[in-house]
Amino acid sequence: MKQLILAEKPSVARDLSQILGAREKHKNYFEGPQVVVTWALGHLLGLEMPEDLHKDWAQWQLTTLPMLPKKIGIKPLPKTRGQLKTIAALAKRKDVGEAVIATDAGREGELVARWILQYVRFNKPVKRLWISSQTQKAVKQGFNDLRPAKEYDNLYYSALARAKADWLVGLNVTRALTVKYDDNLSAGRVQTPTLAQVDQQAQKISQFKPRQYYVVSLEANGQTARRQQKDQFALPDQESAQKLVERLQQETGRVVKITHKDQSQGAPLPYDLTELQREANQAYGYSAKKTLSLVQSLYEIHKIVSYPRTDSKYLSSDLKATMAERLQAITAIVPEAKSYLKAGSKVVAQKVFNDQKVTDHHALIPTEQVPNYAKLSQDEHRIYTMIVQRFAGLFAQPYRTKQEKVTVAFGNEQFIFKHETVVESGWKTTSGSETATQEWQEGTKIAPKFRISAEQTTPPAPLNEGSLLAKMEKYGLGTPATRAEIIEKLVKTELMERTGKHLQVTPKGKQLLGLVNPALISPELTAKWEEQLEQISHGQYDSRKFLSEIEAETKKLVAEIKNSDKKYHDHSLTSKKCPKCGAALKERQTRDGKILVCTNPECDYHRRAEAKVTNHRCPQCHRKMLLVEGKNGTYFRCKYDGTTEKPTGGKKRSKKMTKHEEKRLLKKVNQDEEPAESALALALKKAMEK
Repeated sequence: MKQLILAEKPSVARDLSQILGAREKHKNYFEGPQVVVTWALGHLLGLEMPEDLHKDWAQWQLTTLPMLPKKIGIKPLPKTRGQLKTIAALAKRKDVGEAVIATDAGREGELVARWILQYVRFNKPVKRLWISSQTQKAVKQGFNDLRPAKEYDNLYYSALARAKADWLVGLNVTRALTVKYDDNLSAGRVQTPTLAQVDQQAQKISQFKPRQYYVVSLEANGQTARRQQKDQFALPDQESAQKLVERLQQETGRVVKITHKDQSQGAPLPYDLTELQREANQAYGYSAKKTLSLVQSLYEIHKIVSYPRTDSKYLSSDLKATMAERLQAITAIVPEAKSYLKAGSKVVAQKVFNDQKVTDHHALIPTEQVPNYAKLSQDEHRIYTMIVQRFAGLFAQPYRTKQEKVTVAFGNEQFIFKHETVVESGWKTTSGSETATQEWQEGTKIAPKFRISAEQTTPPAPLNEGSLLAKMEKYGLGTPATRAEIIEKLVKTELMERTGKHLQVTPKGKQLLGLVNPALISPELTAKWEEQLEQISHGQYDSRKFLSEIEAETKKLVAEIKNSDKKYHDHSLTSKKCPKCGAALKERQTRDGKILVCTNPECDYHRRAEAKVTNHRCPQCHRKMLLVEGKNGTYFRCKYDGTTEKPTGGKKRSKKMTKHEEKRLLKKVNQDEEPAESALALALKKAMEK
């Protein structure tokens, strides 16, 4: 009998088929003597929508809210029926004796597979492949240690509870806001408190009032030390600082104390996903989504890093035996790895091995596979280097310094000079330049050489993706696997926007935060829910009780919106009128730029809000022309010399796409397209079409 192996993506299925000897290639699966390997396309199924459950829920009305179905079934997502049909046919084959879940080893991966097996009514034994890297060695070891799928039931219950909770809160609150205020307003149990974090930081900045203060410093032996003071604003003006200096100059300065202290700093632990996203944002400006995409590629395609969607920075004890092979794989990028191998591949930072702190997956580290650097993009190389350098630090000696602290007193006032000497650079590749200083001795008299400087308090910095991720992690908002998606969703729904390297809440987002119940804005409630979901995955909390609490909170949130007398102003409304029906036009942001759409639901008028730069060349100056939509229809215009041209004029340009243009457009769409659509995403899509 054969095993039916269900991978999450076609690329993973292809790799598994090669390792398992499934050489026979079909359109939607691979087959070998012992296995049949097929795949999902991310999620193939989703929870049923309100209109699937109750006819009264087909229309968006306040009177039908809250929607609290006793049971929410599953249904195929658009464009996935073909693959589902293939899996169903394979599942019913008489020569298939069992299934192996080989989707991502995490909460969402478990849900992907369970829903598929449930939908095709698979009634044969099911096993689970649980691996933390995609190398040939790891896959073979994983298949030698397949576990009964029943052992992962709690992980499935947690994923299902998360999906239903998002359905209940997201769909009900979004419908209530959209209908009440006649605009597409998206809210959710994780995205709304995340948005609030950005807004609260902006409020701190706007409320900030700079204060000036003065500092007195002492210069001696080629160093400078500030006066020690508990109150930062003890010297509020130049006059008080000058009086202090005049008084100090009457005193005799002496070295009253010299202390030496040896300090040792061990290497940082390996990355978890969130910290990697934070540091990649700081170092290279990568968005959380881009970093996740890059590290996912290193894991799935190149197979040179372990499972990326991890929230642990620790390693399990059984990985000790693999350290030498992993070091050997990175010698080309970390020269020190050769000396670590000669020393017996001994991990100096032994605290990294902690079985109790390893959750579903261990920290993000390199695999035993030697990279083909020629096949890595520059961005992939950067991320891989970050992961490798963190890993290599585990084998290096601590960073050791000797710190000298010299206290100089002028009467009751003290100045503390500090100097640090690097004894051993250890895991730090650069230790900085040493500055030569004179030796100090207790009792030495010090000349009164003072300096007054004016300083000013600075406002807190606006949040960027790195600092927002840190706050999300601190308050338990989302998981490492979902945080990037949440940030992108807030941007796509025009509640938040990127301004350079920073994030800011849009006027629409600010209003949304004022319209919802404070309970949904506070991170405490969401953090509690995420903690309970984690407990469900470990069999420590009942998913039915969790959903009961979610239903109660949903009722409260919807009632608050229904009974609210708050006002809302749609900032996307323009003063322009629809030429077809006279209704106001609304501005919408799309992948292809801003467009104007008619607010009349029965009118389909829309046009581009701003001219689009095209590849069509001006016949006079040969520069790229703009595509303009106006009263006279669509035409090309050159912004340099004013030349205009009809799309069908000039070189008789065909409106029909060339094969090259069609291929390029399809590639762009496929890149932009999300692998899966949640229930809330589908609901929002419907709302956007209104």
